[in-house]
Amino acid sequence: MVSLAEKLASNITFDDFKKAKDLKRRILFTLFILILYRLGSFIPLPGVDASIVKSFFDSQANGGILSMFDVFTGGSLSRMTIFALNIMPYISASIIISLMATITPSLMELKKEGESGREKMNQYTRYLTVAICMVQAYGIGVGLEHLAGSNGVSAVINPGFFFKFSTIVSLLGGTMLVMWMGEQITAHGIGQGSSLIIFIGIIANLPSAIVKTIELGKVGQIQPLIFLLIIILLVAVVLFVVFMELAQRRILIHYPKQAMGMGGQSNSSHLPLKLNTAGVIPPIFAGSLLAIPAMLTSFISDKSPEWLRFIAGQLNRQSPTYFVIYAALIIFFSFFYTAIQFNPEETAENLKNYGGFIPGIRPGKATAEYLDYVLTRITVVGSIYLVILCLLPDFMIDKFGVPFYLGGTTLLIVCNVITETVAQIQSYLISGQYQGIIKNSNKIKRRFVR
Repeated sequence: MVSLAEKLASNITFDDFKKAKDLKRRILFTLFILILYRLGSFIPLPGVDASIVKSFFDSQANGGILSMFDVFTGGSLSRMTIFALNIMPYISASIIISLMATITPSLMELKKEGESGREKMNQYTRYLTVAICMVQAYGIGVGLEHLAGSNGVSAVINPGFFFKFSTIVSLLGGTMLVMWMGEQITAHGIGQGSSLIIFIGIIANLPSAIVKTIELGKVGQIQPLIFLLIIILLVAVVLFVVFMELAQRRILIHYPKQAMGMGGQSNSSHLPLKLNTAGVIPPIFAGSLLAIPAMLTSFISDKSPEWLRFIAGQLNRQSPTYFVIYAALIIFFSFFYTAIQFNPEETAENLKNYGGFIPGIRPGKATAEYLDYVLTRITVVGSIYLVILCLLPDFMIDKFGVPFYLGGTTLLIVCNVITETVAQIQSYLISGQYQGIIKNSNKIKRRFVR
């Protein structure tokens, strides 16, 4: 049975887009903020020799420890700009607050308070973002003071307390500005702000990665047949990601006609459960945790303790231990974040309150157990899909020397953000069609009244 929303979505035309003035305003606002973000990503951090930092990051290229973070920041980290930490502290703070909300009674109560509760939790997230950013900025300041070029010249012009202080202030200010930009996009633009900021950073480096891959093919480092296979594989991965991200398990829900307020119309609906409910969070968070020891040893090099070097060596991207732990963390965060995003008990209670029920399942506890059972099964498939996709870049980097930008994690983020943004644009256009139907029905009613 095709719903009204699906019928309207299939009838969307370019004329509908031209009439959607609010949607166009939101898209232009989003583009304006993203342009400002890209301009800010070229403002250098004061007191740092950018050439030494750039040469250090060149040595870490093609799957190096810091290359993943540099991709997510759109090159801001390798250029060591004020946006070097990007939106990552805010994402980490959001995840931590979400995890704490599942075990802390006070935060659980805030979640149930509606808009006011969400605003308080957002404020706590901002405070935690400041704390995380200050710690990371201090670590970068210390690491830069220990970083030197091939000729022994330090990457910091005037090391000391003032440099560390200015680094903390600059990176903290840059991160808070990026966080504000993301919130403005979410509130007044189109799409999810923080995801779009990461997306635009990846897209900014994608052309150079494609050119580099083509150059590798021209000089013979990648054989023509292998080059063709890489292109086919990338297209296949994109199609696979889009298919999996749009995949849903629809659970049939029946409502009493009186509760639906539809008279003699259909009293059935669907509860859609995404195959990958956790989205891009598991690979990002798993990669961040695994990169911490290696990042510390990369910056402080010979002054790092022996135990830290051992851990960093075990977590090297060429080590089998890295693949095992990375896959385990992705699976763990897939289940954990899915449990945060979807609460079967709360959903079952809401269905019961509105008179809805799943055919063959008793309302209440039995419905919650059934939803948990279904969600667990599809999360198993979704987590395995994420593991396969996120291990793909390591295979391509090791075997063919393909730039990290073309890996599975970045393709996952790009495809995920595009599909979500397109879906939001489509929802705006559908709401415009709904409004048009309501206006036409009101006109007809007025004619009958006259």
